[in-house]
Amino acid sequence: MKLHELKPAKGAVKAKRRLGRGTATGQGKTAGRGQKGQWSRSGGGVRVGFEGGQMPLARRLPKRGFSNPNKKVFTEVNVELLNRFENGTIVTAELLKSTGAISKIEKDGVKILGEGNLERAITVQAAKFTASAQEKIEKAGGKAELV
Repeated sequence: MKLHELKPAKGAVKAKRRLGRGTATGQGKTAGRGQKGQWSRSGGGVRVGFEGGQMPLARRLPKRGFSNPNKKVFTEVNVELLNRFENGTIVTAELLKSTGAISKIEKDGVKILGEGNLERAITVQAAKFTASAQEKIEKAGGKAELV
């Protein structure tokens, strides 16, 4: 079987209804739009959310919350993940990204979390460390450096 031979399963594709093609079709003349009025006209209808002049739902409900522009956003990495590097390696955010350990470096950098165990003596350079992560890195014989 080749790509050009693929077809949908029988009965899976329904033909589009052809409106306004004569009275014999059952959809001729007004094409299922009824008689006169806003909905029968070309380009007719109202915008999304319009409720005929009544105060729309989106404006009746109260606003909630806000987006904090000063919020700190870190890419979080557990110490367990750092076992992929050799002893004596200097681990930076760029190294983590280039090796595929993380997919993106957030605006405030990398934060090292203390989940798991570390068996390698490595130097880790990051924007932030949890107390347990720093303890595990130093216990393994490595160094935790703030960048």
